[in-house]
Amino acid sequence: MTRDLSRLLRPRSIAVLGSVWAQNVVAQCEKMGFDGQIWPVHPSHPEIGGRRAFRALSDLPTAPDVTFLGINRDATINVVEALKEMGAGGAVCFASGWREVGAGDLQAKLVEAAGEMPIFGPNCYGMINYLDGAIVWPDQHGGRRVKRGVAVLSQSSNIAINITMQARGLPVAYVACLGNAAQVGMAELAKALVADERVTALGIYAEGIDDPVALARLAQDMRAGGKGVVMVKAGKTAAGASAAASHTAALAGTAAASSAYLRQCGIAEVSTLAEMIETLNVYHTHGPLNGPRFCSLSCSGGEATLVADLTERSVLDFPPPSVAQEARLSELLGPRVPIANPLDYNTYIWGDSETTEAVFTTMLEGYDAGIFVIDPPRPDRCDPASFMHSLAAAEAAARSTGKPAFPVATLPENFDEALAISLIDRGIAPLSGLETALTALAAATTPTGRSNWLPWAVGQDTPTRLLSEAEAKSDLKAVGIPVPRGVTGASLEYLSEAADTLSPPFALKALGMAHKTEAGGVRLGVTSLSDQAPMTGAQGYLLEEMATGGVAELLVGLRRDPVYGATLTLGLGGITAELLADTVTLVLPVDAAEIRAALERLRLAPLLEGYRGQPVADTGAAVDAVLRLQSLMATRPCYREIEINPLILRERGAVAVDALIRKDME
Repeated sequence: MTRDLSRLLRPRSIAVLGSVWAQNVVAQCEKMGFDGQIWPVHPSHPEIGGRRAFRALSDLPTAPDVTFLGINRDATINVVEALKEMGAGGAVCFASGWREVGAGDLQAKLVEAAGEMPIFGPNCYGMINYLDGAIVWPDQHGGRRVKRGVAVLSQSSNIAINITMQARGLPVAYVACLGNAAQVGMAELAKALVADERVTALGIYAEGIDDPVALARLAQDMRAGGKGVVMVKAGKTAAGASAAASHTAALAGTAAASSAYLRQCGIAEVSTLAEMIETLNVYHTHGPLNGPRFCSLSCSGGEATLVADLTERSVLDFPPPSVAQEARLSELLGPRVPIANPLDYNTYIWGDSETTEAVFTTMLEGYDAGIFVIDPPRPDRCDPASFMHSLAAAEAAARSTGKPAFPVATLPENFDEALAISLIDRGIAPLSGLETALTALAAATTPTGRSNWLPWAVGQDTPTRLLSEAEAKSDLKAVGIPVPRGVTGASLEYLSEAADTLSPPFALKALGMAHKTEAGGVRLGVTSLSDQAPMTGAQGYLLEEMATGGVAELLVGLRRDPVYGATLTLGLGGITAELLADTVTLVLPVDAAEIRAALERLRLAPLLEGYRGQPVADTGAAVDAVLRLQSLMATRPCYREIEINPLILRERGAVAVDALIRKDME
């Protein structure tokens, strides 16, 4: 269902119900300068916040565009139904105590009462529209009116308040809270916010993602329009996921799956609110950045060293200047300044605006973008005037080259807010705090996701059963994935009779165990069954020819996901992936190029590529196996989990020597 949120987000009339919280909303409307109608409603108070109160909703001049409900949860349900019947534009449901505390039935009644009338929450503060001066918000905020800016969407109202207090100059157009998102969800609200052409980018604080398909579509549409999306995805740890569940009843999803999903959607992911604010700053002024090749300029070797150290493992690349650039820079800076990137241009040209501009321009024109480390002195105790020529030179370099130029302060407090606002108004994004700035710039280079990519729908959670290894390998063989030749039997005696068709050495495995190695259920290099003792706990046996000619081993795991549909995990096989935490996760569906790129991102990828003269593994066979497994899960929803560990890669071909499959109960 597509609901019209325009009256809720851009109201001309605001009704408020409640006492103290309603007074706060009235006060914030007046402070913002809201020029529409404000209608307090209270059955016994003659006035709320200095304004005459109506005794009932039926006494209002007309149906309000939006209503703030600062009342208890039981009363909220009845009032929401009344608002729906009178044709109101929407409601903000402030009260807590719904699904987040186990009262899911009460939350369902609220949604039913609302019908098609949009509601924010429950357990929600509301929204602030800094563009039009409309606010439905029961607390203080630190924002200012703007003509254009970014939209911020948060599942946490307190996080939203904190973001409004930022002093980095970021122009914020909207702040909106979801709370429990019982009805209006993240993707729906985000789509309504960015439909306003005055919105330049979108920042999201999320504890859970309720509609990954819709959010993926929105992100693709925004990226196609040259606008960026950045998210802080909370709830990545077990403690964080538990906190998210108790806060807004959000299903957080695993950290690896969440990060993979965002990357494949083209959504930049950061870890802190400061990083999100600075990424939004970049997006607001420049949109998503075109490439990772950066230059860095500072008048101190210390700052140049910090940049080099902090970006050693970053996606940002700081290649040396070209021969032509080096010659021109040497001419400008003289023989005592080594030409490098990061560049310490020293203080020989300090105060020389013309030469500084020429140096900055010469350096910047050879890169995708540049950072200019400049910490203006604090204006309350010092005079920053002598630093303004450096900022002007960076601005001129950006104008001359058409490349983004980012003034960066090493400490977050070293850019005065008024100065930051003036720079942003002129199209220059100052970034505060060197580490935060570099992380934000890396995030802003997040590539666009694959065109028209959407995750699979989430399936129903049903009882499952674990197949025996023999059954699992039979299913793999049926879809064209090679497995070792083998036989099964209820006892070792039976295997002895069937083993004549196989060639030693053998792998002898117990059936009926999920983790056979740990339980002593695997014996390798067996040449004869005559001296083999029974395995404790075995529910049968599998005897296989041992695979030979292996160059490398891979872990390949596909699993249904309760948030993102299904995931693929790749890593080096055996216990290597677990010990080194060297795995890559993708959200299905994927194509061959994405699988190859994922394998190349493994830290131990050189072992697949002929490290130190070793044979090269047939990664093409691995890609083929993954695509076959993906096709199986796409066409057979009963498959819940498939894991091959290891998939042995040869110089030509691959073979699955251990497999685990979990399917729905039949």
